Amino acid sequence: MGLTVGIDVGGTKISGAVVDEEGVVLATERRHSPATDTDAIEAEIEDLVADLRGAHDIEAVGVGAAGFVDVARATVLFAPNLAWRDEHLKADLEARLHLPVVIENDANAAAWGEFTFGAGADVDDFVLVTVGTGVGGGIVLNGELHRGAFGVAAEIGHMRVVPGGRICGCGNRGCWEQYASGTALVREVRELVGQGSLIARSLLDRAGGDVMAIDGPLITEAARSGDAFAVEQLEALGQWLGEGIATLAAVLDPAVVVIGGGVSEADELLLGPTRAHFRANLTGRHHRPELQIRQAKLGNTAGMIGAADLARKE
Repeated sequence: MGLTVGIDVGGTKISGAVVDEEGVVLATERRHSPATDTDAIEAEIEDLVADLRGAHDIEAVGVGAAGFVDVARATVLFAPNLAWRDEHLKADLEARLHLPVVIENDANAAAWGEFTFGAGADVDDFVLVTVGTGVGGGIVLNGELHRGAFGVAAEIGHMRVVPGGRICGCGNRGCWEQYASGTALVREVRELVGQGSLIARSLLDRAGGDVMAIDGPLITEAARSGDAFAVEQLEALGQWLGEGIATLAAVLDPAVVVIGGGVSEADELLLGPTRAHFRANLTGRHHRPELQIRQAKLGNTAGMIGAADLARKE
C-alpha cells in the first residue's frame, strides 16, 4: 500500500499527516477540535482529509483517538475529554471518506510509531511512556501491539502506586500519573513556591512573580541553566518514573522503554534520575539483563505516523 493518512484527535486539536511507507511525513494539516460535538468532530476530520487528498493519492486513514477503543478498532467506547460514548467512529468516517479507516487509542498509535520508525525500531518488546498532562503509554510484545482482551490495555498511568493517595481524574486515588506527570511536576513546584520556599524563589522570579505562570517549559529551562531547585524537582519526577518503570519491567520484561511527551524534552535532567531509580528498584537487579530507557524520537508526529502505519497494515 502507498500513502496513508494518520489523524491524532485530542481535546483541543485535530492533527493529520500524509505518511509514506518509510514513516516519512509528506504533508500536515491541523484543525480545532470541537470536543463536545461528535458530528462536528467527524466533519472536521472529513475536511482535513479532503485537504490532504488534494495533492496526494490516499489509500486508507488511521485515527488515533484519546479514549478507549474496542478490540475491533471500530468503536470509541469512552473518551474523557471528548463527547464520544460508544461512538461507531470507523463506520461513520468510512461513510464520509469512502476510504478504509482504522481507529486506535492515541497512545497506542504513538507507541506503534516509535516502535516502527523511532526509538524502538531495533527491538521486538517495547513500552512507550508518555509524560505530559497525564501519563499514557503503549505496549508492543513480540512485535505486535498489545491491546488486551477488550482493546483497552496499556493504561499505565492508572497503576495504583500510593494507596489512598491523590485523587485522579479516573476516579481512583494514588494513580501513577498523579505523581509522575508534567501536571504533577508543576503542581508540586507551585505548592512549594506558594508556601514561601526560599530555594524556589528563583523560579518565581523567572515567572514574573506569578505562581500560575510557572509551567513545565519554565521549570525545564531553569534546570538547564543550573537552577538547583528546578533540578531537584526533575529528579523527584525521575524517581517516580523510575520506580514505575521497574514495576512495568517486572510484569512485561521489555527490551526498551521510551520516554515521550512534553516533559521528555528535559533530556538527561529527567532521564538520568529515571534510570538511576529504575536500577535501584528493579527486581533481581545485578542478576538479569537490564532494559534501556531512551528518549522518544518522533515527538508530536508519533501518533500520526503510527496511526497511518496501522491503517496501512490493516
